[in-house]
Amino acid sequence: MNYQYIKTEQADLIATIRFDHYSKRNALSECLIEEMHHALEVFGKEDVRVLVLRSDQKNRVWSAGHDVMELPRSERDPLPADDPVMVLLKSIRAFRAPVIAMVDGSVWGASTDLIMSCDIAIGDHDSTFAITPAKLGLPYTASGILHFMSRMPLNVVKEMFLTADPIGADRALQIGILNHLYVSGELETKTYQMARTIAKRLPQANSVLKAQAQMLSDAAVMNPAVFEHLQSLRKNVYMGSDYKEGITAFLEKREPVFGQADIT
Repeated sequence: MNYQYIKTEQADLIATIRFDHYSKRNALSECLIEEMHHALEVFGKEDVRVLVLRSDQKNRVWSAGHDVMELPRSERDPLPADDPVMVLLKSIRAFRAPVIAMVDGSVWGASTDLIMSCDIAIGDHDSTFAITPAKLGLPYTASGILHFMSRMPLNVVKEMFLTADPIGADRALQIGILNHLYVSGELETKTYQMARTIAKRLPQANSVLKAQAQMLSDAAVMNPAVFEHLQSLRKNVYMGSDYKEGITAFLEKREPVFGQADIT
C-alpha cells in the first residue's frame, strides 16, 4: 500500500516501517500513527519474524515525539489512555514479533518512550534521547514512567525526566537505552544482521518470550487508591496554568516561565 507519512517493506521474514514525514520532523502525529497502525495490522497477518522501525533518511532528528499541535491546551488530560501516541506504544509492545528500533538521529519526548517500547534499540553516534514533559509542564503517565524504569536505573530515569536534557549515544549504551552502538556506516548492516539472526529462530518461542518478558516487566502491583492518587496529582498539573504556559512557550519557541512551586 502507498502511504503518505511512512514507507514499508518486507523481505526475508523481516518487515520495516520507515518514518517519512520530515516536514514535521517525523513527529508522532495522528496521521502518521494511523498509517503505522495499518502497517502493523498488515504485517501482523504475514509471516513476519522481526519488525525494524527506522527513519527513511538519515536526518538530524529521528522523531520529534508527540505532535505538540495535537495536544490539548488545557483543562483535560493531555495523555489519556486513548491518546493516539499511547495506543501506538501499546501496539508496538503487543506486536507478536520482536521490534528493533534503528536510531540515527535525535529522539524527543514520546518518541523516546517509543524506543523504550521496542524490544531492542540499535543506534549510531548521532543518536540522542530526551524525555521532555517537564519542558511542557506536562505530567507524564505512570505507565510511561514504568517503561523507563523497566529498562534503566531509577536515578537515571529521574534525571532524564527532571532535566529533560538529551542523553548522548555513548551514555545511552551505558545505561541501557541502546543495545548496540555503531558508526553510521555500519548501523544499517548491523541492524539487519541482527534481524536476520532473530528471524532464523523459532518464531513461536520468540513471541512467547516477548510476551512473558513484557508481562513480567509490567507486573508492578498498584492498588486502586494509589492509582487514583497518582491521577489526582497529574490532574493538578494539567488543569493548572503552567501546562498552558509550557505548550504556548514551545509553540512560540521560547523558554517557559513557570509559576512558583506548590510547597504546601
